Amino acid sequence: MIYREAHRLKSNVWDASVKYELLLNVTNAIITQTNRDDLFSALANELKKVVAYDRLSVYIFDPKEQALSYFATANGVVPQGMENPAGRPLDKASVAQRTINIRKPLIIKDLATVTNFSTVPAMLRAGLRATMAFPLIVRNDVLGTMHLSFKKPPDDFESLSEMLADLSHQVAIAVDNMLAHTRLRNLSDNLEKQKRYLQKQAHRDYLQEKFVFSSKQMGQVIHEINLVAKSDAPVLITGETGTGKDYLAHYIHDSSLRRDSLLVKINCPALASSLFESELFGHSRGAFTGAHDNRMGRFEMAEGGTIFLDEIGDLPLGLQAKLLHVLQDHAFERVGDSRTIQADFRVIAATNHDLDSAMESGAFRHDLFYRLATVTLQIPPLRERTEDIPLLIERFISEEETNSNMAAPSFDASAIDMLCGYGWPGNVRELKNFIRRIFLLKSGKRITEREVAQYIGDSRQPCGEDVGSLTEMERKIIEKALQECGGFVGGKRGAAHRLNLPTSTLQYRIKKLGINPKHFAR
Repeated sequence: MIYREAHRLKSNVWDASVKYELLLNVTNAIITQTNRDDLFSALANELKKVVAYDRLSVYIFDPKEQALSYFATANGVVPQGMENPAGRPLDKASVAQRTINIRKPLIIKDLATVTNFSTVPAMLRAGLRATMAFPLIVRNDVLGTMHLSFKKPPDDFESLSEMLADLSHQVAIAVDNMLAHTRLRNLSDNLEKQKRYLQKQAHRDYLQEKFVFSSKQMGQVIHEINLVAKSDAPVLITGETGTGKDYLAHYIHDSSLRRDSLLVKINCPALASSLFESELFGHSRGAFTGAHDNRMGRFEMAEGGTIFLDEIGDLPLGLQAKLLHVLQDHAFERVGDSRTIQADFRVIAATNHDLDSAMESGAFRHDLFYRLATVTLQIPPLRERTEDIPLLIERFISEEETNSNMAAPSFDASAIDMLCGYGWPGNVRELKNFIRRIFLLKSGKRITEREVAQYIGDSRQPCGEDVGSLTEMERKIIEKALQECGGFVGGKRGAAHRLNLPTSTLQYRIKKLGINPKHFAR
């Protein structure tokens, strides 16, 4: 109401305080909006309180395409030819074109006297008799134009145009901020979509529905995973090469509350000592020769997600202390930067080494082990859960058939029995590669025991009916080795080394057979 009083009291000159109040109110109304339509609506409503316009429009200028498009739907009268919100070429919008070219307001009090603008006839036919066009300039670039048109020019036309020229600077800033906000929001949405896609691609080999088993041993492992997955407790996964430790790490992550963030894998044996800190913690620009930009480290990438330390047993002793510090404090500094970065991550580690023996020999730190092994999962080798082999064969055949578009081979029952009796030193990984090889060489054919024998050779485990005698023979061999090694299981002097077995495998067999190594201690 104060605007209209001032307007009546001063018909030709805008009072400075009223002008300031209008600028303030318009600014406050438009800066709080979060989308184009709301911003334009707020601008239209505030101006309507002061200016009896008949049409308000804001255009965005595309210098590359030399075209205009509506910032939002225009308010008021719509002349014929100006209905398309997608825009039109600049040369078809002569008033806006002139305003953009001269970079100054274009004020036309009587449109009937103007003959050199192609858009004027349509405006006159719509009943509009006067117009004002203001360039929206930000950082010396023309962002677009703002137009107010009237069926009857106000009495204070000139002073009104001066006030609106000042207002156009605020509108330009608001429009520029909104466009930037829209670009950032679209970029954020696109990045989120890309992230989801990349996560899906990275995890497609680790989907939970692809994980099949029927053995009690793996059932127990999955049961333990389901108990701890939703906590942030560190998990240590042990087992022979190829047993699926990597798969289970993804399984834990996907079952956790952190599944919407990244699982960042660190291959510990591949970490060079000279690049350890840069790779894990990142570096700042100029930290060393070749550091041309700031770089985010793996721990920073895992913010809100999971760090997977694969083959942690191969990490050199000198680097274990640096890793321990980060795991304790969840804080680190980039190389060349003194600022401390806090990171929220969960730790999953995996190894095929016997860390107990490594700690005894001094090759692995006790404090790092206790930091990692809040929960320990022992993955049994494939030869000790043979009931899973037929299910895995079926799963791998299905995957290969889908991926290769080749006809699937079929296996005789005797061939499956032979595969179940094979030792599989490479575990699940070896079985998967075997199926892939069969697909390439025997696609669509019937696989018999003879064909299987050609691939697995004479390395099959005995598969006789006298299971008791085999178990006793295994017990005698292990007990003899323990006796000769004084009850030591791991290490260079241990029974595992003598029997040429991974320590974890021998420990599992000892536990299964109920053997107590202490009985053989010298």
